[in-house]
Amino acid sequence: MTQSNNDTFLSQVGPILFLVGIFFVNFLSRVILSPLMPTVETDLGIGHDEAGSFFFFTTLGYCLGLLFSGFVSSRLKHRGAIILSSFAVGGSLLLISMIRHPLGIRFGLLVLGLGAGFYLPSGISTLTSLVSQHHWGKAIAVHELAPNLGFIFAPVLVEVLLGWCSWQGILMVVGVASFVAGATYFFYGKGGDFSGHPPDLKIVKRILKEPSFLLMMFFFSLGVGASFGVYSMIPLYLVSEKGMDRGWANTMLALSRVSTLGTAFIAGWLTDRLGVRKTLKIVFLTCGIMTALLGVVPASYIALIIFLQPALATAFFPAGFAALGKIGSPPMKNVAVSLTVPMGFLLGGGAFTAGLGLAGEAGLFYLGFILFGGIIAAGVLLVPYLKKAEEKR
Repeated sequence: MTQSNNDTFLSQVGPILFLVGIFFVNFLSRVILSPLMPTVETDLGIGHDEAGSFFFFTTLGYCLGLLFSGFVSSRLKHRGAIILSSFAVGGSLLLISMIRHPLGIRFGLLVLGLGAGFYLPSGISTLTSLVSQHHWGKAIAVHELAPNLGFIFAPVLVEVLLGWCSWQGILMVVGVASFVAGATYFFYGKGGDFSGHPPDLKIVKRILKEPSFLLMMFFFSLGVGASFGVYSMIPLYLVSEKGMDRGWANTMLALSRVSTLGTAFIAGWLTDRLGVRKTLKIVFLTCGIMTALLGVVPASYIALIIFLQPALATAFFPAGFAALGKIGSPPMKNVAVSLTVPMGFLLGGGAFTAGLGLAGEAGLFYLGFILFGGIIAAGVLLVPYLKKAEEKR
């Protein structure tokens, strides 16, 4: 039930923190392999291409989870979907920790992504039902701290726990944390006692006919790839190609994400001042250059690029969601988001990440970053077509 408009935000923050905790563990489960990957590669005797495929299967499962989340929440209600997501994530991590064959690990990662994908639509629906409408912006901002904190915490957790246990043990720790989060919400969490709705095929058909939809899907692929994809492969690149110590590489990875906690607010202000298209041009050009420089600069200078690149990549999302909000009529906007974001993750977080892994296996890791940076920068050339698509509509 929505809270009274007279309630202060602080009086409503308690239930929000339950969801933030679940979202944090949910996101951590999907990124924990990134700082672990140098260790996983050595232990399993796999190449960079197989390492990249691990991220692809996680992302594929996540996209499927997002797409089918409406069917799950329509049967189990949003509360049930959140609990199922936590238990599925925990179970899949425990399963992966007991498997040593790459094929079995890929299956486990597919299930992990699928379970994780059930959370977000139900989490947002539950969040907005618990908080007064005039506090939604603040509530969502607090909720969105979870993935940024996950980016920072994952390398730190890995470096602390690798001194005590194996990489499988770390997956077990995160898996148990997911079970605890789900059980805690089951007994003490509030909200979500209402059903979701499966996708309306009529609206899906209408949105697919929008001329700007495919363009935004590609833009989100660039944004997710620049953020999530690069994050996934950076530790492996620094250790295997730049000769960097794993501990120092993971420390830099964690510290480089601290700036992203404030980048979204700055990018939002910039979007309001300059407009969506001009902001997207700036982000694509600068982020593309920084991504390409990851493959160019020597190890002694790469730290600066590692700190600048994620800040610019994160700046995409306020402008990207603002542009996405202009697609179609109000009933179509939610469908546009539910289709665009999964495809963005599948291409950006999955295919582009796997491509970087293939480049690394061929001894061309540096070239993979250069080419990917060039593709991101080329997004500048497509931004004007957003205006043309809107004018046609």
